Amino acid sequence: MLDLRQNLKLAQKLVMTPQLRQAIKLLQLSRLELTDALQAEIEQNPMLEEAPPTLETVTNPDALTAEERKDAPEEKLTAQVEGEDPAKVAEVNWEDYANNFDSDFSFARETPPADAPSQFDFISQAPGLDSFLFWQLTHLDLNELDTKLTTFIVGNLDGHGFLEADLADIASCCNCSESEAEGALWLVQSLDPPGIAARNIRESLLLQLDRLGLEETLAYRIIDEHMNLLETKNFAQLARDTGTSVRLIKEAVKTISNLIPYPGNEYSNEQTNYVVPDVYVYKIDDEFVIQLNDDGLPNLQVSTEYKTLLKQKNSMNSESKSYLRENKRNAEWFIKSIQQRQRTIYKVMESLLKFQRDFFEKGSGYLKPLILRDVAEDISMHESTVSRVTSNKYAHTPQGIYELKFFFSTAVATTDGDVVAAEAIKTRIRQFISAEDPTKPLSDNKISEMLAHEKIKVARRTVAKYRDQMKILPVKHRRQARS
Repeated sequence: MLDLRQNLKLAQKLVMTPQLRQAIKLLQLSRLELTDALQAEIEQNPMLEEAPPTLETVTNPDALTAEERKDAPEEKLTAQVEGEDPAKVAEVNWEDYANNFDSDFSFARETPPADAPSQFDFISQAPGLDSFLFWQLTHLDLNELDTKLTTFIVGNLDGHGFLEADLADIASCCNCSESEAEGALWLVQSLDPPGIAARNIRESLLLQLDRLGLEETLAYRIIDEHMNLLETKNFAQLARDTGTSVRLIKEAVKTISNLIPYPGNEYSNEQTNYVVPDVYVYKIDDEFVIQLNDDGLPNLQVSTEYKTLLKQKNSMNSESKSYLRENKRNAEWFIKSIQQRQRTIYKVMESLLKFQRDFFEKGSGYLKPLILRDVAEDISMHESTVSRVTSNKYAHTPQGIYELKFFFSTAVATTDGDVVAAEAIKTRIRQFISAEDPTKPLSDNKISEMLAHEKIKVARRTVAKYRDQMKILPVKHRRQARS
């Protein structure tokens, strides 16, 4: 029988306030995300603003506070161009900025100067592969069906320039026959770059050879009939299957190596995002110096004008004062959270420098096994905090730029009872492969034996796993024929 009762219970639990959630979120943001978060907070919190530069560096009078402006020497707020009468300053000729895509026609009445901005300076996004193909199609006299088909084909190309739809899909979506779809596909494949709209690498290479007039050559035959042997560089078997010599096979392979397997990559409009270090580690004399990277991060402060307004009596109603007080508390907490974030990054980097000093001195081959708990105990913080700090953060070191996660590595036992970091083993494998004979590349089993001679016991499958993580090809793809 069910019975409803009221019970009084006393319990302790951790309640995360919005401010605490914000501090944790700021801790794990990358540098780029932090910049966006700072800008968003400045825009929505009226009590938060960028601190003005010092009086010595102020060049804009509008940046001065009321008291600073009173003490500053009086000067004209609008400067005049030296040697010029404002009435005689020429107006901007906006016709110079017209989008003139035809070199034989100009909207300007006179030739613009050589240093005038180009119309391409105002394009918000760089033209990509689809824009380049559509531009070529506009110069062709296509009927309505061909326009529909070619537009569908171009819209179904991936970033490499390969077609992701088959003829049946094209015919079904465009309400036409497969022969008409094939004709439109052939039309797109005749455009630049050569090899575009292929279904796979093999077809792309064949299209490129056909464009070069090499469809009757040995190179075309190798790609068409023996692609699997070409991938493994089995030149001896290729020579036997084609009835030619190894010398001719090598000449054909040299021709193939000049082709572009992924024709669409050269027209990619994806922007390259470069890593900006969060912290720098310099070696000065025999000591390492840690410096946080604050470039690009605004120096925040609580608005002095609003604080003055809050202190004045009867300056605003109670609702407005309550609103400003709440935002003032949020602004102060936000600034403290940013400062705490920077201090934590510094402490973690300082601990990493202590544990991995040999790495900073000699390189990745001397990286020691390290886990989050070691650093957490060293700086008296929780492991989760250290994990958040090291996520998406980068350090500029004398050995290069590394993510902070890189310095944590699992331990692998050696035969003499010592331990070595997994990253150090990867470095050793990379060194073995870079020094190998290209005609006799090292197998994973051979690398495992070579590591065993250095008292590092690693199984063959572990070597294969580390090699895959470093994006190093297996032995059959690294082998080169003898000259």
